[in-house]
Order: sequence, then structure tokens, then C-alpha cells
Amino acid sequence: MLVLSRKNEESVIVGGPNGFAPMLKVTVLEIGGGKVRLGFDADEGVPVHRWEVWERIQASLRPVRAMG
Repeated sequence: MLVLSRKNEESVIVGGPNGFAPMLKVTVLEIGGGKVRLGFDADEGVPVHRWEVWERIQASLRPVRAMG
């Protein structure tokens, strides 16, 4: 796991520099009260989900095994 420190209004870019890979920009919008607000700018077609939502999506895509 890569761990980075960012201050308010600082960003991190995820994606290739060649312009062909999907890009995701994550910006720290606010820090306070034990919470961090993040803003996401993603290339069109790049899904962005909270982890618990992503897990539910993945679980719904798994084949259901027959009992017996």
C-alpha cells in the first residue's frame, strides 16, 4: 500500500502519464472532526465507488452455487 500525506486542496493523480490509461484525480477538500472529505475527478467511464458499495457489486457478480 502506498501512503501519501496531503493537505487541503492538494491532489493525487492515479493513471498513466501516456494519456491512454484512465485517469483519476483525488483532491483533499476538507479535514476536520475526524473526517476527510475527498473530491474525485475521473475520466469518463471510470467507475468510482465507496469500498462497501464496490464489495456489494462484486458479490452480486459472483456465480451462485447450487445447493446439494
